Formats: sequence, structure tokens, C-alpha cells
Amino acid sequence: MYTLSDLGSTIATAHSRIRQAVYRLTDATTNITDEDWDNLILLDACRYDQFQRLASMDSPVEPRISVGSSTEEFLRRTFGTTEHHDIVYVTANPMHKNVGLDGTFHATIDVWNTGWDETLRTVTPETVREAAVAASETFPQKRLLVHFMQPHYPFIGPTGREIEHAGFEWSYRLAMTGEGSRDSPTIWDHAEAGSVDIDRVWTAYDENLALALEQVDHLLEIVRGRTVVTADHGNFVGERIAPFDRRRFGHPDGVCAKTLRTVPWVVVTDETRKHIRAEPPTDSVVGDISTARSRLRDLGYV
Repeated sequence: MYTLSDLGSTIATAHSRIRQAVYRLTDATTNITDEDWDNLILLDACRYDQFQRLASMDSPVEPRISVGSSTEEFLRRTFGTTEHHDIVYVTANPMHKNVGLDGTFHATIDVWNTGWDETLRTVTPETVREAAVAASETFPQKRLLVHFMQPHYPFIGPTGREIEHAGFEWSYRLAMTGEGSRDSPTIWDHAEAGSVDIDRVWTAYDENLALALEQVDHLLEIVRGRTVVTADHGNFVGERIAPFDRRRFGHPDGVCAKTLRTVPWVVVTDETRKHIRAEPPTDSVVGDISTARSRLRDLGYV
């Protein structure tokens, strides 16, 4: 005997299949490797509407449809079957290790490994910015792909630090040991259970994006060339994807929903362009943080 829950699940599945077919028929998704850029900044789990509210860039914000609804899906569909030896990947997110992208880029700078904050259980945006500055100096003839962890949880602003919730330790431990685990429920588990007020969650989520945008602004002052600011995917914050469906939170893999797939796309142009050259991949490298800090100090940022 069917229940309302069963009916809602059936309708949600049907809607998902329809949305997937629409995306395939219209070719609406944006693959970042097909676009023109010297530097591309990824904000992890940043919603288009959220970015519109909080970002204050001179360039217009355009909506684009991501190839995935999670980082794993985004990386797999963007880079899974190709090589991009003209790209240096600076990342706070270890998911590329789980997707198996070794050798895909000219170099990979694993900031999630070298810059991990044990207290916050994530990588701060300041640390990513420093590594990106070092990479831009070390690899002046490479396209720079910079993957900030924020606004993805853990929420490390004033409001977020008051809420006990999981950090990014699951993916970190999975990459380091092959086994993932969390120390506490995620912020989205709390929101779904009703144990944290949704307005408070939004405040903490917005604080995380604001922290990232501050560092993005600093980075844009330093890197040269044509720079795109975008996101790998969005995030549910209580939306329903079909009639009778439950409210959803987080960013599950393989879901073709507007809230999850619509991401910001901002192009920031510079007077000069990089002279990009592909070269065989090197081993994963560690950004020279001391050099980056020296440069940032000279510019008045630290």
C-alpha cells in the first residue's frame, strides 16, 4: 500500500528524470574547460542567488548551469576523461583524490593537506589565497584553477562557530586513510532535524561566503589575465524538488535541480593575458606560503 511518502518519492524521481532529459536536450550545462580564462576561482557549494546578494563586483553576475550537483560529480564530469596539462589546480578540497585525477593537471597543490586547520576542521580562505598567489608566481604560464572550500560547511564565521557541527573531516580522512568519518552531524543534518533554526543556518552560511569573497577580492588584485569566479555546485536549504517531497538540505550527487545546478559566473578582465603553455605534469607540489605572505605583506594584505 502506497503512502504519501512513497508517492512523493515517486514524483521526485520522475521530476529528476525529466530534468536530466531537459539538460541533455538543451545542452544547458557549462563545462569550464570549454570557456576562456587564465584563472578560474571555484567557490564550493555557492548558490547563485546567495552570490548575487553578497558579492559586490563591478562585473555582471551571470547564471550558469553546473555539470554536477556535488564536487565529486563536478570533477568527474569536467576532468574525468581528459588531460589538462596547462592547468595548475590549487585546492582546499581533497575530492580529486577520490575521483582519481592524478596526472590530469600540470601540477596539483593540495592545500587541504598542507594547510589543514585542526581546530576548524577545514582550510581557511586566507590559506587558499596565499597558496594561489604562490602558484601564480611559480607557474606564470599556466591556467590557475583555485578551489576555495567556503562557503561549504563547516561554517567558521561568528554564528557558525556557535553551532556544533561537522567539519570537512570526512573527505579529509577519506583522502588520507581511505576511510571517512565525521565527528558530529553536519549543519544540514541539524537543519533537517529542526535542531537549528533555519534563519540561523542562513546567517552562518552567508558568513562563510563573505569570508571567501573577501579573499577572492584580494586575489583578484594580484593575479593577472582573464579571471572567472564561479562555483562547482549550489546547495539545498529547505527547498522541495517536487510536490509532496520533503524539504531538502545539502547537495546530493546526481540531482538535476535548479537550486543545486545554478551557479554564479563572473568574468573579471585584466589588461594583459597569460601566455599559456601546456607541459608534462609534475608531482603534486606545495605552494611557497612564505613567499606568498611576503608578497601579500608588500601589498598591505597581511
